[in-house]
Amino acid sequence: MNNTKMETEFLPGDFELFGSEKISRVDETYASQSYWRDILTRFVKNKGAVVGLIGILFVILMAIVGPVISGRTYSDQNITHQNLAPRVQGLEKLGLLDGSENMHTSAGTVKQNKYIAADGAAVTGLEKVYYWFGTDVLGRDIFTRTWVGTRISLYIALVAVLVDMCFGMVYGLISGYFGGKVDMFLQRFSEILNGIPTLVIVTLLILVFRPGLLTITLALAITGWIGMSKIARAQVLKLKEQEFILASKTLGARDFFIIFKEILPNIFGQLIVMSMFSIPNAIFTEAFLAFIGLGVPQPLASLGTLISDAFKSFTTHPYMIVFPVIVLGIIMLSFNLMADGLRDAFDPKMKEV
Repeated sequence: MNNTKMETEFLPGDFELFGSEKISRVDETYASQSYWRDILTRFVKNKGAVVGLIGILFVILMAIVGPVISGRTYSDQNITHQNLAPRVQGLEKLGLLDGSENMHTSAGTVKQNKYIAADGAAVTGLEKVYYWFGTDVLGRDIFTRTWVGTRISLYIALVAVLVDMCFGMVYGLISGYFGGKVDMFLQRFSEILNGIPTLVIVTLLILVFRPGLLTITLALAITGWIGMSKIARAQVLKLKEQEFILASKTLGARDFFIIFKEILPNIFGQLIVMSMFSIPNAIFTEAFLAFIGLGVPQPLASLGTLISDAFKSFTTHPYMIVFPVIVLGIIMLSFNLMADGLRDAFDPKMKEV
C-alpha cells in the first residue's frame, strides 16, 4: 500500500487581516469616574427626573420673584376689583385670558367681562389693570397669593427633609445598630406615636399654640420622621453583620464611629431617595390641614388655604381654584419625578425589579 503524501501550498491571497481597515482589534479603555459622577450621569439620562428638577427650579424661581413681578402684596384688598377674571396683556387681543368668564346661573350660562362696561367701553379704573390669575371675592390678587402660598409649601418641603435627615435617620441608625432592648424600646415608642392621627396632633397643638405655621411645623416634626427611621433601621440590619463592620470592631472602632463613618455612607443614597419621596406627602398634609381650616391664619395663605377659599366659589368663578391646584400639582409631580430618578440613579438595579 502506497502512502500518498499530499502537500498544501498557501498563496499570498488566502488569508486577510480581520476587519475592513486591515488592522487588528485592540481592547478599548475608558476613563474611570467617581461614584457621584456616575450617579449624576444616570440621573441626567432619566428624562422624567430632569423634567421634575426643571419643574422644581421653576416653582422656586416663581416663588421668589412672582410677588415682586405683580407689584402687589398678598394682603392688598380692593373691593372694586373683586371677582375679576384673569387678564393678560397681549393675550387679550387674541381672545385668550381677556377677562371674560362664563357665569352659570339658573337662567343658563352667561358670558361677562367685568373689565368692560355694557356699552363696550372700559370700566373706569380698569383700563390698564391686569390680573394674570384674577382676583378673589375680596379683590386680592390671586397671582401674588398663589406664589406666596408656594413659599409655604416649599418651607414645608424643607422642614420634611430636615426632620427626616436630622432626626429620623439618626433614630433608625441607633435603633438598628444596638438592637436588643434599645431597639425594642425605640420601636414601641415610634409605633405608639405613629398610631396617633396627624389631625388629632394638630388639634391638640392648636389648644396650646395659635393656629399657624408653627403648629403645622411641630405636627410634621412629631410624626414626619417615623417612615425614615424604619427605612434607616432596615438598612442597618442588613449591613451591621457584614465583614467590614466586624473588621472595624476588631480594630477597636467605637460604636458611633461605625454608625456614621462605616454604615451611613453605604446607605446614604437610599436615605436621600426616601427623603425626596416624603416631601410630596408633607406638602399634601399641609394642604389638607389648610383645606379643613387648620392651616395658616388669614390674610397669609398657603396653597391649601387658597383652594379651600376658592372651593366656595367654584361653581360661579372656577378660575379661582384652577391656578392654585395647577401649582400644587406641579410641585408634587416634580418632586415625585425627581425622587424616582434619584432612586434609579443610586440603584440602577431597581429598574429590573
